[in-house]
Amino acid sequence: MEPRQVADLSPEERRAFFERDAGVDAVRGDVRDIVERVRREGDAAIREFTREFDGVEVANLDVTDEAERAVDAVDDDVLAAIRESIANVREFHEAQLPEDWTREFDDGRELGKRFRPIDRVGVYVPGGTAAYPSSAVMGVVPATVAGVDHVSVVTPPADEINPATLAAIHEAGADAVYSAGGAQGIAALAYGTETVTSVRKVVGPGNKWVTAAKAEVRDDVEIDFLAGPSEVLVLADDTADPAAVAADLLAQAEHDPNASVVAVTDSEAVAKAVCEEVEARAPERERAETVEAALENDASGVLVARSMPEAVLFAEEYAAEHLSIQAEADEELLDRVSNVGSAFLGRYTPVAAGDYASGTNHVLPTNGGAKAFGGLSTATFLRSSTVQRLSADGLRDLSETVTTLAEAEGLEAHAESVRTRFEDEE
Repeated sequence: MEPRQVADLSPEERRAFFERDAGVDAVRGDVRDIVERVRREGDAAIREFTREFDGVEVANLDVTDEAERAVDAVDDDVLAAIRESIANVREFHEAQLPEDWTREFDDGRELGKRFRPIDRVGVYVPGGTAAYPSSAVMGVVPATVAGVDHVSVVTPPADEINPATLAAIHEAGADAVYSAGGAQGIAALAYGTETVTSVRKVVGPGNKWVTAAKAEVRDDVEIDFLAGPSEVLVLADDTADPAAVAADLLAQAEHDPNASVVAVTDSEAVAKAVCEEVEARAPERERAETVEAALENDASGVLVARSMPEAVLFAEEYAAEHLSIQAEADEELLDRVSNVGSAFLGRYTPVAAGDYASGTNHVLPTNGGAKAFGGLSTATFLRSSTVQRLSADGLRDLSETVTTLAEAEGLEAHAESVRTRFEDEE
């Protein structure tokens, strides 16, 4: 790995960084067929795709009881870590709960807003080449904090689903757990099957098949957002520890071969040292093959900016899922970057802390989505509605404005609905 200059990036190289697709578009056609089959054929289609894609025969799609039993199957230290993670995530998301409010105005208007949970939601918990009990916590806990009546979880099947994942799903408070992964799992949540209860909203991260499936069903069911493979951008100045920067790059690279990992610094020496650390440490990782593949992505690399303002401009355009700022003026730099899913400030705040236990949510927008929306939160599982009451004087004061605008729009009955209320006075 060699550092590259930001100023010397070709248009194609810049496109690779700023227009990250992670292969989602390439699988949309196949995903459309999978979703339609599950919608038509239900459980039978899920079992067929499970045999084809996962190499597993699933007798019972409902593994809720298995999740409950998994609590006794995991090591005590793992269970304790799961519970501490849940407690921290719950505390942070409880702080986000909005309160209903009402305001009375002097002119007879009483206006307010109230918040109510969605009644049924579905959470996708990834599996496959790794176990993700943390994603169970991040998806289920905010839903329970919001007061969702029924939380369903789908997670990829296996000859034995990882007990830590199942235990985390149960401990987090899920009501039902199903053994169904990939696009077929998303379709099952969206449309329901003989076994799987349909939901009103589907949330959670996943690979390109999951992301494409969420895009396919979102006309029929709400989704959180399209969250693709993991990504991190580290902003570093000459005070940064190259080993810590490299460690954060490698940590996200081990998620997925399509993960995007980037460091941008104004220091040639730091850039070179980061590359050396990455090259030395990557082969030592247990998931070295996945790490190496991610490092070779066109959207990954170590870049040198001519100044920190140039590095900040790059970060703002990149709109990272995870933004790590390892620099002396970290808060000042963060103030200049508005497009970010979650920010991590300082040497002792690795992205992994947010992935597991600091309390913030790790289900975050990728592929530049941070330019338009934020990550999973308590609000994801709430609906808001407005409430209003007008006194007679309040409506009388508004009547001319309302009737004038209604008639300007050609909606005479709207105007009449106001006048009717004052016919007795006339």
